[in-house]
Amino acid sequence: MAEKELNGIILKGVGGFYSVEAADAVYVCKARGTFRKQRITPLAGDKVRITVYTGEAENTIDEIEPRRNFLTRPPVANIDNLVIVVSTVSPRPSALVLDKLIAVAEHKGIEPIVVFTKTDLESADALLSIYRQAGFSCAAVSNATGEGVAEVSALLSGKISAFTGNSGVGKTSLLNALAPNLTLATGKISDKLGRGRHTTRQAELFRACGGYIVDTPGFSALDFERADVIRKEELADCFREFRPYLGTCQFTSCSHTCDKGCGVLAALARGEISTSRHNSYTALYNAVKGLKEWEL
Repeated sequence: MAEKELNGIILKGVGGFYSVEAADAVYVCKARGTFRKQRITPLAGDKVRITVYTGEAENTIDEIEPRRNFLTRPPVANIDNLVIVVSTVSPRPSALVLDKLIAVAEHKGIEPIVVFTKTDLESADALLSIYRQAGFSCAAVSNATGEGVAEVSALLSGKISAFTGNSGVGKTSLLNALAPNLTLATGKISDKLGRGRHTTRQAELFRACGGYIVDTPGFSALDFERADVIRKEELADCFREFRPYLGTCQFTSCSHTCDKGCGVLAALARGEISTSRHNSYTALYNAVKGLKEWEL
């Protein structure tokens, strides 16, 4: 016999069972068979309607609300922020990798937040200048001293925030600083490989910082880079500092890489767009410009 119907959010799924937060409690639910028939897999972050039963009957997920966005890896839905964690040193940052991650987030309608770690070892001032000029929320964090953690926490308030970053950048340490009750295991840096061991086991939403944060299982920046192929016609719009100049080019077919009369290149020459960001755009454009539709 049904006890009540509730609206909630999926926190995690393990072995076909889903933990759903609803009405200030967490219920373990099974998804109805109709989702399997429709080839829909419930994801952490899904907003759902559930039925809670009395006795030994299993609670059920009856309805999944339309998703604003979703990722297949990490398997998370309705993300507000993608927090991209980059270390200033060991491993050193790659502007191209960072800019590709930002572009994919923009393409999916997710707000990128860039967090530079290990600032006790090397300053992030030059990097902060580039990405703040481009219009992104950024923070500089020392996991050793705790400096900058409060700034990151404020950016996450009221949001669902997924974290990405290559192993060894201090992502798990940052998550532990943001939400000490998580006590996630950290991986030591391998001197030989220059990266840490994967330690997180499952994608799960946690209440923290006035919103939800999600850690990602064995998930690296490379996985997110491969999550989406951005067509060359769409790429410039994924560089938000380009947008004011996109209608000012002499030719509508402008690639914004080397074309005559390009508004983006004019802004670059005036210092309104950073050279490193434009270099990343050019590299990404050249990588996709020859792709055929079937390859996408």
